[in-house]
Amino acid sequence: MQHINANGAKIPAIGFGTFELEPADAEAMVAHALEVGYRHIDTAQMYKNEEAVGRGLKQSGVAREDIFLTTKVWTDRFADGDLQASVRESLEKLDTDYVDLLLLHWPNPDISLKETLGALNDVREQGLARHIGISNFTAPLIEEAVDQMGAPLATNQVEYHPYISQQPVLDKLAEHDMALTAYCPLAQGRVFKEPALERIGNAHGKNGGQVALRWLVQQGNVIAIPRSSNKDHVTNNFEIFDFELTDEEMREISALHSEDGRIINPSFAPAWDNAA
Repeated sequence: MQHINANGAKIPAIGFGTFELEPADAEAMVAHALEVGYRHIDTAQMYKNEEAVGRGLKQSGVAREDIFLTTKVWTDRFADGDLQASVRESLEKLDTDYVDLLLLHWPNPDISLKETLGALNDVREQGLARHIGISNFTAPLIEEAVDQMGAPLATNQVEYHPYISQQPVLDKLAEHDMALTAYCPLAQGRVFKEPALERIGNAHGKNGGQVALRWLVQQGNVIAIPRSSNKDHVTNNFEIFDFELTDEEMREISALHSEDGRIINPSFAPAWDNAA
């Protein structure tokens, strides 16, 4: 298993995401993912499945200290005091004493970032989260967070797959020894219909999804967290460490991005970096 080192956090390069998984699926797939060999599980307060994820962790039989567990605080709990209380609620649901990584789920311009980051750091100092980070932050917002933060941030979790360029974010994260965690890494299945990825996959005995995931983790400071409710897909998504893409193949995949490649773009999203 490949790991990414980011400001003291040692994060498994492939993780299992649980976005949009119903509780029963989340429980079963988390347990299955850990049986397959995953050691990185990602959830969030907003997913409404933290209790199921906690049950899946227990069901797997894998020791808690061997699992890198991430959850995220929703934007309505960003005020000092409220954030800390929400994390204690999450830990109760997850049935654990700590998470390995705690993220701010989206920027919230209605609450002072300095206040929210102070509360986030307080959670870390209390030992409720070993590492802290952000999610859906643009390059300027990353800079602002780093400037106002008293402790190092480990990662920024953003949408990233072959159809979107995150170069401004990648460059900014590299400046601060942070990793990028890629959600929607399979572009909600679009990668499986991509001729270029299929052709490259055929050369390596892999499918287009495995090629897309390999492209992500081979960049060096990128972590991918695909999710699936299909056991075979969960297994296949983990099998990306037994082949390597050539420099030419990496460039060809990178060239697939376009200005309209973004999938997740809610009304409360920040003004995204222009990177196409």
